[in-house]
Amino acid sequence: MNDKPEPGSQEARERIAIVIPAYKIAHHIGRVISGIPKWVNIIIVVDDGSPDDTIKRVLEVGDPRVRLLRHQMNRGVGYAAMTGFDYAVAEGCTVLVKMDGDGQMDPNLIIELVNPIIGGEADFVKGNRFADPTAIGRMPFLRRAGNLALSFLTKISSGCWQAFDPTNGFFALDASVYSLLNKKMIHDRYFFEISLLFVLNLERTVIHNVPMQAKYGDEKSSMSLGRVLMEFPWLLFRQLLKRIWLQYFVLGFSVASLFLVSGTFLCAFGTVWGLVSWVRSLHTGVVATTGTVMIAVLPLILGFQLLIQTIVFDVTQVPVHPRSKLWRYRWQHPPLLSADRSDQLLME
Repeated sequence: MNDKPEPGSQEARERIAIVIPAYKIAHHIGRVISGIPKWVNIIIVVDDGSPDDTIKRVLEVGDPRVRLLRHQMNRGVGYAAMTGFDYAVAEGCTVLVKMDGDGQMDPNLIIELVNPIIGGEADFVKGNRFADPTAIGRMPFLRRAGNLALSFLTKISSGCWQAFDPTNGFFALDASVYSLLNKKMIHDRYFFEISLLFVLNLERTVIHNVPMQAKYGDEKSSMSLGRVLMEFPWLLFRQLLKRIWLQYFVLGFSVASLFLVSGTFLCAFGTVWGLVSWVRSLHTGVVATTGTVMIAVLPLILGFQLLIQTIVFDVTQVPVHPRSKLWRYRWQHPPLLSADRSDQLLME
């Protein structure tokens, strides 16, 4: 069976869409749109109920590639991004790029995000601001500390151990893979990027990182530190529990599932036994015997080792083959864009 698309067919043609959720960024949006490379096919700006003159600024640019969508009320960056993605998929786009409209992201890096996807190497490519120590030093301290902590916690809760800089909103996604995702599990607001990693992991997609440097000017983030501290820990914990249940007991069952159940039971047994014995000793004044102590210690040691093995198994389960419907064709005929040919779209 030959699954190679016919030359010149719609399936064999790459169409790149840029999706820009817009909320209170009227001062930056015009410059952002103007900087997007000419080889990009469609620029979708989603005005997410912004109270400023975003629409006017977008129309003033006069770029024929721009499609302006509007929410009557603010629905959140995640909802706005998915509105743009759905529109791009309906327009036949094959690669979806999401970038913010505040001017922090260099549009020249779009080519670096797109290349691994149209080269058949990845399903999802994410910008990583932590690849360069110099760039990290230029990042505001609170933003740097918060993102580093979130990176580690996100790896645990999402299972995407190879993904860095989880809150970075500069990424590219294969359109056919986006169509596979369970949209109900993707958060509408600031948890959007992290929840997207979660559903991408459930679909066993191939994820790459691209080093980038963010630009920090007079823009203000609409995500407050207080909101992150209040909401994100619970969302991360709930996502972790959901991932464990779905990945290791509903969608699949492996040796890690046995390790997890056994390790959790042994740790719980050792902890409860040890606490009960300790409380009894406090009340009676009788020191626990060596055997009583060992009944608590041995299950804890063994259970802890089993849980460590579960984590090791989880970390090593990195998908190899992209889920994209076009990945075989892309891999055989890599249509890589390059800096000196960025005005062309190959596979045409």
